[in-house]
Amino acid sequence: MEELDAYINQVKKLPPAPRTLSKLLMLLGDPDIDATQVVSLITHEPALTANVLQRCNAAFFANGEPVGNVGEALSRLGFNHVFRIVAVLVGAQAFSGSQKSYGFEFGELWRHSVAAALAAQKIAEAKGDDANLAFTAGLLHDIGKNVLAEALEEHYMALIQQTEASQQSLLEVEKSLLHVQHAEIGGRLLERWNFPPELSTAVAYHHSPGEAKEHQKWASYVYLGNMIAHFMSYSFGHQAFAFRGRAEALDLAGIRSEDLPLFMIATFEAIQQVEVLFKI
Repeated sequence: MEELDAYINQVKKLPPAPRTLSKLLMLLGDPDIDATQVVSLITHEPALTANVLQRCNAAFFANGEPVGNVGEALSRLGFNHVFRIVAVLVGAQAFSGSQKSYGFEFGELWRHSVAAALAAQKIAEAKGDDANLAFTAGLLHDIGKNVLAEALEEHYMALIQQTEASQQSLLEVEKSLLHVQHAEIGGRLLERWNFPPELSTAVAYHHSPGEAKEHQKWASYVYLGNMIAHFMSYSFGHQAFAFRGRAEALDLAGIRSEDLPLFMIATFEAIQQVEVLFKI
């Protein structure tokens, strides 16, 4: 833990803390949710409010009466739909740059993260679990790459050469050269940002869900969401070296391998809507 904190603390350019998401998740987890609190939290950020209303009016109410405030959007779309719009907008801020150390060009890491988020959401919905939590974990599962990207610039050639020469996964090379992996960095960062423990643990173990102890189920949802994103070609550059299949993820999630094509179809349909909405 101290090693992770020390590494995070020495990075000069951390992504902005998505505090709105952690607070919204807490509110949405309350069975007696107060709509005024949700509205207040979103409207506290004027730029976010404007973006949410722009997306709602452009995509959902284009042929009808436009909404003029977040309260109207909530009443017409529902809490969950508005939450996911907010989550993608906030996630875009964290993943807007280029992580060339991982082989990602501008925006590619965000597109991969959105695809993984939608797939994790579909799996959680099918299992009757909190789809918003699974979506957020999938969206932020690679947040640790933003932390490591700056440090990797100086190790870029050595990292790539070792990956190609040894046929190791990128995760193994991260651990070898940097003594940390992006997954554990991301999990610790989300813990410091006060996200729920099941979410931060899912991110920390999204490449090894069997090690997530009492949160194995959530880690498996993110793992499988990540895998589906890869299968659907929402994966770029050297990231391909980082992924190795783990059969236990299916058992931990309680789904069968023959279910994966159905989740891929559902994810594809959802991505089409998001691509129109956010032009990703």
